Amino acid sequence: MIPCTILRRLQIVSRQLTTMAAAQKTTVTLNNGGEHPLLVYGTYKVGVVPASASDTGGPPPRTTAEVMKEVLEVGYRALDCAEFYANEVGVGEAIAASGIPRSELFIVDKCWNDTIYAGADAITKQVERSLTELQVDYIDLYLVHWPVPGKHVDCYKTLETLHAAGKIKAIGLSNYSIEDYEELKAGGITVKPVTNQFELNPFLYRTKTIKYFQDEGLVLQSYRTLRQGKEMSHPVLTGLAEKYGKTVAQLLGRWCVQQGIVYMPKSEKRHRMIENMDVFSFVIDDADMTALGNMTTQENIDGFKALYEKCVARDTPIAETMAGVKTSITYN
Repeated sequence: MIPCTILRRLQIVSRQLTTMAAAQKTTVTLNNGGEHPLLVYGTYKVGVVPASASDTGGPPPRTTAEVMKEVLEVGYRALDCAEFYANEVGVGEAIAASGIPRSELFIVDKCWNDTIYAGADAITKQVERSLTELQVDYIDLYLVHWPVPGKHVDCYKTLETLHAAGKIKAIGLSNYSIEDYEELKAGGITVKPVTNQFELNPFLYRTKTIKYFQDEGLVLQSYRTLRQGKEMSHPVLTGLAEKYGKTVAQLLGRWCVQQGIVYMPKSEKRHRMIENMDVFSFVIDDADMTALGNMTTQENIDGFKALYEKCVARDTPIAETMAGVKTSITYN
């Protein structure tokens, strides 16, 4: 029989090893058997501000290629791109100049609403354009950017054809509600999506939606994880960041990846790029994870509702009439 003191020490060591393993896991397994990096650099507004962006701001201080050169230099190997971001040429220039083998990169891309609305030929041409601009021969994961009413199911089926041709290794969704996904499934798709990307942070933690998609076997990708910097001084966040000896950004990033949710930070400052990568060196206690998951307010849910209804048909003729736009979906 093992003495109690030794048994306790073994249990402590076992917990420590489990904690270390959890902290160091840098990928999540997709339902197609592939591995998705848990840390992805977001390229939105890098070097270019899209014409119909909600907040245009001033002109970016550096080109896309200049910023992306640093992104790859500091160690990012997964990139979140999109037709809407209008900067894939610069991303491609940086990729080509880096000399990094294609097999070491994981590229996420998306087609925008007007292309989705235009149909199969436009979608196919856009994927080919992205391949050319990014200077790659395949895209690891391609998403339907928004579930454009009356159009997104056909868009997905076009992506299935491109998937069969090897242009796309996996297909995913972005900004899909439960109801949008049910509509997609009822539309007769044959390739199951592997991801759904939407705003996800402690201030907008839609538990029913999150559980639904995770139960369906989809990996979640979080954008606006840092709440666009608006909550960095929140006392709960600053208190926990101090407790773990990390920054608020690192705390929020760790909160994501610890749940198996993909974290997609974006900063054009080199020291911030490096800072945002440090999410695998520590573990947040269960009680603190729970506290962070209980910060959502009805005001933030209402804000999401308004954003969904605004963006789901943005840059399409549907935006004028709102025909087919779902106004009663699961918002929490």
